[in-house]
Amino acid sequence: MSIDVIDFEEMLSPLRFDHGTGVLSLLDQRLLPEREVWVDCRTVDEVARAIKDMVVRGAPAIGVAAAYGMAIAGRTHVPLEQAAATLRATRPTAVNLFWAIDAMLKPAPLNAPRLGPGMSPLDFRARSLHTIDVLMCLKIGEHGAPLLPQGGVLTHCNAGALATGGYGTALGVIRTAHKQKRGIHVFADETRPFLQGARLTAWELHKSGIDVTLITDNMAAHMMQRGEIQSVIVGADRIAANGDTANKIGTYGLALLARAHDIPFFVAAPMSTVDLKTPTGRQIPIEERAPREVTHVGDKRLAPDGIKVRNPAFDVTPAALIKGIITNVGVAEPPYEKSLAALAEKMPFRGMIELP
Repeated sequence: MSIDVIDFEEMLSPLRFDHGTGVLSLLDQRLLPEREVWVDCRTVDEVARAIKDMVVRGAPAIGVAAAYGMAIAGRTHVPLEQAAATLRATRPTAVNLFWAIDAMLKPAPLNAPRLGPGMSPLDFRARSLHTIDVLMCLKIGEHGAPLLPQGGVLTHCNAGALATGGYGTALGVIRTAHKQKRGIHVFADETRPFLQGARLTAWELHKSGIDVTLITDNMAAHMMQRGEIQSVIVGADRIAANGDTANKIGTYGLALLARAHDIPFFVAAPMSTVDLKTPTGRQIPIEERAPREVTHVGDKRLAPDGIKVRNPAFDVTPAALIKGIITNVGVAEPPYEKSLAALAEKMPFRGMIELP
């Protein structure tokens, strides 16, 4: 497989890696949509900080960033196991992070291909994982677009190009449906407290010329009751073997609302997000983030000083509420224990960790 088959900039990728200088540039998603600023990372610690602080976010994009962080470790003579430990400690819920790090730690095969100028074997592997992530997103779009009924489709958080190597998972399905002129209109939840829907999804879809309407999180039930939403599609940070799915906080509530209104609820994610080693959603670690994300919007304080705050970043949607899980190798349907395991066997990149 050629690692140059994807134009990452054309895909609105939030990651760029310069193989000449060894610098990873990340689009700072904390500053969108007001400013488009790229943060340069030259060390493993800088990559880890960017992941932890959500300069880069979204499970697939976090995984790709970690892969490039491992490549930087090789260039800066940081022991790979040490770099892996630093990167693993950043975000506990997103399984793609651990998938990518494990892939980078695999020994290179004997049949390593010819590398480009200035490219190390670790560079090549990270670039390959980046390419594979985008190819998986494109396949997710192909499998998922026919499932979306005509009309309003609601999405939560940001599962688009900004959250992946490029193109997107849930938004990849929406992008493909838009290209196929399936007559959809997107509703984007603002997604409190970090406002990924308002800041990122609305910006990304508007930039791509896709019809989008922003709503606050607590408007979803009203829109469903009025018949303005015909489907819901979200991404995922980890999918357990039984189909329970961890995604941005608020997703579980949307799944309950969709069930109450007889609206299909879909999850879109690459197979790298499926964690067959985790039996159910109860075993998925849920990250708790800083209180400031709840008490403030930007520099503006909204809550009383000293108030107690909870800020779980994710919740778990039970498999019973999910109509289908759209992956790069097909659509899993209940019972998910069987369908997800069967799709894992079809993974065309099962040998991806053998890449040099």
